[in-house]
Amino acid sequence: MAYQWGVDSTQEATKELYDCVLKKYGKPKYWGRYLSTVPEVSEGLTVLEIERLHSSGTKVMAIYNNFTEATGYRKGKVIAQNAVFHARRLNFPKGKVLFANVEKSFKVDESWIRGYVEGMYSSGYQPGFSCDPTNGKFNEAFCKAASKDNKVSAQSVLCSVEPVTGVTRARKAPKYTPAKLSCKSNVWGWQYGRDAEACPINTNLINDRLLNLLW
Repeated sequence: MAYQWGVDSTQEATKELYDCVLKKYGKPKYWGRYLSTVPEVSEGLTVLEIERLHSSGTKVMAIYNNFTEATGYRKGKVIAQNAVFHARRLNFPKGKVLFANVEKSFKVDESWIRGYVEGMYSSGYQPGFSCDPTNGKFNEAFCKAASKDNKVSAQSVLCSVEPVTGVTRARKAPKYTPAKLSCKSNVWGWQYGRDAEACPINTNLINDRLLNLLW
């Protein structure tokens, strides 16, 4: 299995930021960006930004983060519907993965995870979770959800944010060793470096299967 290097940012991938990454770290195969603006947290992705990334040969990884807790089936479905709304607004093709950003500090339960997966499944997009498998409640909630609905483990793609080994250049990326969950899960991505000094980005490794699910 080959692993591909890329970045994510809360800021817009402007030409200046892209050139900074190119010069200081290397060419990103993909760029993780947030589907909507959350004041004081993230700038929302735009059609123009997508075109800029695509014209540079870089895929877009879609992340949805406009929520602060992850509890309840209905709420999970609503968050999925909101993510899908923004993905459609930005012309994301069906079949692509939409990551819900679940912070380790969030309240999270198994019914919310099932709701998110169900909401994505019925929309034609693929459910994804950016998560911390070792700290917080995500591991327990995901495994419980998976025991109730096998779509959770079969359909979901996970990007692990642990361990943090430090930002590197593309060619100096570490061996792929993300923290994994205690149950069957598709941990196909790893955010291994955070808050790069030279440019405001984080660094990631993903496998080819996930690369194919990005736009």
